[in-house]
Amino acid sequence: MAHPYHHSLSSVSKWGGAVDDYLAIHNWFDESKKITADFRHRALRHHAEGIFMTEALFGTTTTLSTGRVIPTRWIGEQHVREDLGFIPSFADWAMAIRPKRWMGRAPKVIQGEEEKPVASLLAGADPAPSFSANSECSKL
Repeated sequence: MAHPYHHSLSSVSKWGGAVDDYLAIHNWFDESKKITADFRHRALRHHAEGIFMTEALFGTTTTLSTGRVIPTRWIGEQHVREDLGFIPSFADWAMAIRPKRWMGRAPKVIQGEEEKPVASLLAGADPAPSFSANSECSKL
């Protein structure tokens, strides 16, 4: 779906209430569009852990304007399913990240009393040895 408002309309059709009953939760899921305004923003919250974070932030249940009480998790699950078709784990997203050299372990930033600029440290950094566990990463 294109906008949290449309997710909220969908929520209203499923559980009743008003758009404003759901808008804060749907806005939270899509807030990461501030960082990257394409599908990649979903990697931050559109997964099982993101749905459980919704409960931590908004409470285990949500009371609608009609007085009906529903699990907050239902709203998060609905949002993710509407956007992706299923609920991935964060590991599903992480496996899709293509490793780059700068993502690996860099040498110590401080050597002696003098700091080196981060850019100079990253220029020759090797990927972390732990990347070798992933076959895609070991091709670097």
